[in-house]
Amino acid sequence: MSLSKSEEQVMEIIWNLEKAFMKEIMDQFEPPLPSNSTVLTLLKRMQEKGFVGYKMLGNSRQYYPLIDKEAYFGKQVNSMIKDFFGNSPLQFASFFTKSSDLNEEQLQELKRMIDSEIEKKKS
Repeated sequence: MSLSKSEEQVMEIIWNLEKAFMKEIMDQFEPPLPSNSTVLTLLKRMQEKGFVGYKMLGNSRQYYPLIDKEAYFGKQVNSMIKDFFGNSPLQFASFFTKSSDLNEEQLQELKRMIDSEIEKKKS
């Protein structure tokens, strides 16, 4: 299951804060600010989808993530690879390196990361 763009924006705030009350979430938005009711609706949908939980502290809800940011985006990337690249990570990697604006230094860093992963797989 995935989040809408608006839900991802709220989720990003919750991931960054780790736990947050409604006022703390609202304080993170740039103008134009969404209405409280819009954010509450998004939070309710995110709870129903299993992305956000909350605990009651007095009369206030303190929201927290139920899914790790890296795990969420990993699923999103894998879904994109499946849908747009014939389930081929190699096609995705080829597209990414050719179409992104990486400079030589960034490509070298990417190569180091790949070499490191190769070494891990060998052991």
